[in-house]
Amino acid sequence: MRLPGPLHVVNEGLAFLIEMAAFAVLAWWGFTVGDSILINIVVGLAAPAAAITLWGLFAAPKARFKVGLPIVLLVKTAVFAAAALAVLGVGHPVLALVFAAIALVNTALATLDRDARFRTARDEPASG
Repeated sequence: MRLPGPLHVVNEGLAFLIEMAAFAVLAWWGFTVGDSILINIVVGLAAPAAAITLWGLFAAPKARFKVGLPIVLLVKTAVFAAAALAVLGVGHPVLALVFAAIALVNTALATLDRDARFRTARDEPASG
């Protein structure tokens, strides 16, 4: 399923915002999870850093390692699920569900759209 041009741009922009929100809520949760300021600082910095590292290595458009779609989707699922659980952990169950639903729909649409664009590009005869 190939998204029309403007919808493709909106969905890609939304994907970026969801990714940034995931990293932010992991920090939010981390800064509130512990019983001491030191634990809060360590977890508040480590949780988003771990997610950003995973994303950059495997899921980003210019990821360090080119892996198959199942691994990319596994990393995205892990990061988005952790973020939804983090929102739940700071006491916002409805927001956690909304975040998870938006991330799921956006990722599904982006995956189908990218696959359709790849197939179209692959099937077009080379010009020249």
